[in-house]
Amino acid sequence: MNIWLVLGAVLLLEGVMPLLFTQAWRETFKKLLALRDGQIRFVGFVAVLIGVVLILAHMP
Repeated sequence: MNIWLVLGAVLLLEGVMPLLFTQAWRETFKKLLALRDGQIRFVGFVAVLIGVVLILAHMP
């Protein structure tokens, strides 16, 4: 799969929330600001782990 296609898909998905659900998006970020650094790192780690698993599951 082309890296530009993947990047485009990510940007499309990331843009839907602020475009369609502006207030919910703003409230979500306010809640994220209240988290400790370790909690944010854990969320990032889980997201990366899921991404790696999905990529490896779809490799030939």
